[in-house]
Amino acid sequence: GRASPPLAALSQVLRLERSRRTGIVFPLQKLERYLAPGTDTAPFRLFQPGLAALQRAEALFRSDRGHPIDYVSSAVRVDHAPPPALPEVCFIGRSNVGKSSLIRSLFSLAPEVEVRVSKTPGHTKKMNFFKVGKYFTLVDMPGYGYRAPQDFVEMVEAYLQERRNLKRTFLLVDGVVGLQKTDNIAVEMLEEFGIPYVMVLTKIDRASRGVLLKNVLEIQEFVKENTQGCFPQLFLVSSVEFSGVHLLRCFVAHVTGNLPTVEAS
Repeated sequence: GRASPPLAALSQVLRLERSRRTGIVFPLQKLERYLAPGTDTAPFRLFQPGLAALQRAEALFRSDRGHPIDYVSSAVRVDHAPPPALPEVCFIGRSNVGKSSLIRSLFSLAPEVEVRVSKTPGHTKKMNFFKVGKYFTLVDMPGYGYRAPQDFVEMVEAYLQERRNLKRTFLLVDGVVGLQKTDNIAVEMLEEFGIPYVMVLTKIDRASRGVLLKNVLEIQEFVKENTQGCFPQLFLVSSVEFSGVHLLRCFVAHVTGNLPTVEAS
């Protein structure tokens, strides 16, 4: 298999000096010092696991002989999906939001797992299922918007409504451009079906600090005013620099019931 990239493992991040380490593990907190006085920072620290929880979560994403991580199958209809035996999380977002790149970075400690990343937007046309040992399944959903498959809505709506083992949906939003109209449609769908979800801001390495702050505050305000099923904390990630990836692994482990207690740091 391929070697894991630098900073994919927590042990490598822990060798960095403190402020850089915090910026990679908790990128949202790194932005806090640039906020105007009086800004509500409570949503910045709702999920703040300690080192032990981060390490336990990472172990789930590290494959070995007794704990294989495998691509299982693809499906274009819910009735073709693998049996709903394990807790499941799914990742949805606009085409070109960096969904496959993020999933690849989550699985970077299991380099044998093939996550196809395409240069062409709208490449994922099917639901792709990845099984993480006996613990949970992660699903890469087709992108919406540009060149989305015509039956996208039926496929995704049916999946969201019928998949009884679905524990959390991760809605990816481009960190450079912020929330778009097509994202609002996805939010409306999740809200209508009463599906618990969380928003993930991708490509944060490409956004200037000012743009990132603006998008974070706008999305937090949007979540507060317009949603009921969305977890109030936003997750910031860079698949290139691994910022936020360790925290997101931990949150996935937590919502799938594989991290019973998350002790606050």
